[in-house]
Amino acid sequence: MDISQFAETEDGFVHIPVLYREVLELLKVADGPCRIIDGTLGCGGHSSLILKQNRQAKILGIDRDGDALKRAEKALAFAADRVHLMRGDFSDLADLSTEAGWDSVDAVLLDVGVSSPQIDDASRGFALRLDGPLDMRMDTRSPDTASRLLNRESEQALADIFYRYGEIRASRKLARAIAKRRVEKPFGTTLDFAKFCESVLGKAKPGKLPTPTKCFQALRIAVNDELGELERALERALPLLRKGGRLAVISFHSLEDRIVKTFFRHNAAGCICPPGLPVCVCKHKPVLKEINRKPVTAKPDEIEVNRRAASAKLRVAEKL
Repeated sequence: MDISQFAETEDGFVHIPVLYREVLELLKVADGPCRIIDGTLGCGGHSSLILKQNRQAKILGIDRDGDALKRAEKALAFAADRVHLMRGDFSDLADLSTEAGWDSVDAVLLDVGVSSPQIDDASRGFALRLDGPLDMRMDTRSPDTASRLLNRESEQALADIFYRYGEIRASRKLARAIAKRRVEKPFGTTLDFAKFCESVLGKAKPGKLPTPTKCFQALRIAVNDELGELERALERALPLLRKGGRLAVISFHSLEDRIVKTFFRHNAAGCICPPGLPVCVCKHKPVLKEINRKPVTAKPDEIEVNRRAASAKLRVAEKL
């Protein structure tokens, strides 16, 4: 895998977009004028490759992280006349598309989850191994940080968050311990919370993910309403796609992938009546065709140079 094609940022960071070969192939953006929404722009890696492959493509790049937009603006400067950059939630892609003057698009790409620069910046509070404030906001304009959530939500609400978003079986035990500890000392830093999770839940067995990993995942999803954002984005992207347009989603854990899979299957189905009815009464017609029923995953050569790609899953569907 040749990484020389990926631009190096001013701080020496080389951003390699996950599944970039598969995205370019399955989005079908090789030739001709087209409009593409990159709803999770990040560093602009996927968009950069699309713009280089198709010199007539135009990109509407959306991100709620102001720092990401600044990085992307530099990365996409070579095609500035073909790029619209907008700050906002990707669930608002329909409204932002209208604002940009686009009434339909040829493709929508969503690379869901936290980006490498966010993880690597201790001040953003995403990383459990870097000491920093318990922040985790993708949009720093939001008042709701991870520490605010930990220190103010009810014990029951915290248990629900850790169980639903982190799939932590001992979620009630963890929530109860948090509620007790925060009375004496509020939670404020990443390392403090990571050590606390291990003290309550125990250390992970060799070869397993560190114990705090799923705790941090659950908090991050809750702070940013990531699953709700994804559900709304899928619903709003579908009417925006022209006939033959494609919707591609890259997810990084089972909760996200399940939402995408369910949405694609439902909209690709014919009759959705309950089993046992003698005749169809729903009159449901398929509006999508799944391009790949099983998610596309990274090849070994990509994983070798980009470990983040190991958990990535790509699903693509086409508008009928």
